[in-house]
Amino acid sequence: MVTVSHHGRETAYEVVDRGHDGPPICCIHGSGGSRDVWEGQRALADQAPIVPIDLSGHGDSDDIDASAGYSALSAYADDVLAVVEETDSEVLIGSSLGGAVVLQILLEREYDPEAVVLTGSGARLGVLEDLLTWLKSDFEQALEFLHGPDRLFHDSDPGQRERSMERMRECGQAVTRRDFLTCHEFDVRDRVAEIETPALAVYGEHDQLTPPWFHEYLAEEIDGGRLAEIEDAAHLAMVERPAAFNDVVDEFLAEVDSERSRDWY
Repeated sequence: MVTVSHHGRETAYEVVDRGHDGPPICCIHGSGGSRDVWEGQRALADQAPIVPIDLSGHGDSDDIDASAGYSALSAYADDVLAVVEETDSEVLIGSSLGGAVVLQILLEREYDPEAVVLTGSGARLGVLEDLLTWLKSDFEQALEFLHGPDRLFHDSDPGQRERSMERMRECGQAVTRRDFLTCHEFDVRDRVAEIETPALAVYGEHDQLTPPWFHEYLAEEIDGGRLAEIEDAAHLAMVERPAAFNDVVDEFLAEVDSERSRDWY
């Protein structure tokens, strides 16, 4: 683990580099998560360096004094861009809230990545009112709800489920609630068609938190957007079915590279 200093805080990240020359890939976790959620994507380092990041207040990163919504989302975008600059990352993969951060960067910042992958995400990320209530008044009830069938996981083993719950407990109620409130306020449906960066929307077949049609909308609205389904998975498809997830990412990035080469010649 290393950190980068920016905006008066330290943001933690890792670099998994096996000496391959593909464009570095920065991976951004979702609400209440940390860089550990990308453990299954270390295999992608066989093609390119992998850079999983802890957003502010998560994992080993310093927290921020920012209200939920646009302020928190902007701070998270600052985290990502600081790591991107430090590592020369050229591809972004964002899960859930992390996908919202990626969309925020594409629409409002000057950084133009070679490609992005959006998984368990959408142009709007409204959150169930009951869940918002539990996140404020009964954190354990919120965790039980999120880890119910076909929400974060479709058919996870007990150990995987418990590790996910413990990750959210470590993140804490205040930061996790801030994350979900930020998702609840996020809505770029009127702007997502402005995006021209090659984008892949990846969804879990059984995801009830961000259903397939969230991803279909992204693929349809973004110029040249692609769509991929991960079978036998729910919201955290990259955790539940890492090999299948990695395969669709590899295929997408190979297509982007091939298209860029054709355009060059």
